[in-house]
Amino acid sequence: MAYEQAHPWPELPLAAWRSTRDTLHMWTQIVGKTVLSSSARQNHWWHTALRVSSRGLAAPPLTFERQALDLELDLVEHVLTFRTGDGRSMAMPLVPRTVRAFYQEYMAVLEALGVEAHLWTVPVEVPDPIPFEQDDTHRDYDPAWANRFWQVLRACDAALKDLAGSFVGKQSPVHFFWGSFDLTATRFSGRRASPRPGADRVTREAYSHEVISFGFWPGGATPTGISVDEPVLYAYAAPEPPGFAEARLGSPGARYDARLGEFLLPYDAVRSARDPAGAARAFFESAYEAGASLGAWDRAALERVAVSASAPGPLAAGEPAH
Repeated sequence: MAYEQAHPWPELPLAAWRSTRDTLHMWTQIVGKTVLSSSARQNHWWHTALRVSSRGLAAPPLTFERQALDLELDLVEHVLTFRTGDGRSMAMPLVPRTVRAFYQEYMAVLEALGVEAHLWTVPVEVPDPIPFEQDDTHRDYDPAWANRFWQVLRACDAALKDLAGSFVGKQSPVHFFWGSFDLTATRFSGRRASPRPGADRVTREAYSHEVISFGFWPGGATPTGISVDEPVLYAYAAPEPPGFAEARLGSPGARYDARLGEFLLPYDAVRSARDPAGAARAFFESAYEAGASLGAWDRAALERVAVSASAPGPLAAGEPAH
């Protein structure tokens, strides 16, 4: 099943695909928990994340005791593909069905491929989680909306990767966190952050150092029941420096959401801009500048000096390197 891309930043109203979104969220958690069960630990849980691929969302290469494995949620052909190091491949169709049925087939495929994965089956970062093997609630899947979601992820992924070139300090890859169901990139000041009172081990590790993060979230509900009923670009600083919430970012439609402690910019405001990628980058850059300035980051050391117009450009095709 191919797709037709009518707009590089297509509409994605949450109400129109919420039930598909919720089902796909659970499916990505199943794949993500497989990653968690097999990957060597990295700082800030980077090892657990998925990546936007040329066809959907992909896991990093996985290594189990007896098998190597690639996993990809293909949102063009609408299959979950399994490829092993010994040359075998299998696929599961992405069609309307319960999470319970999806999970049962998923584990059966892993067993057939000789992959011994042990998953904790309770979803994370969602209100009222239902264990995968008991979930007959989430069952809807509309391929057209799932494909459109991937198109939005592609556009935001490209904008975030373009932004990364201006920062030379420690920063994360652009990655998709299956718990919170968002695409994100994070910059670090290089300084440790004060421990958060009462934080769980996931949060302690995620925010062990000062960060400014930005990304895309399709909307929904947080584990504490805070709802955002539209897709948004977001930006936040942790710990938040004094004055950050009052910063003027200059992006039309941007607002500070005190419930979340984040700046939000409606995705519709971005996609309707004359230059959506430029509007996204301007929002991310202005939030970073506010957080880094108010937080007294060493910006001179962390940011790349702009290249002058007279500096040599990239090599043209066929041009010798020297």
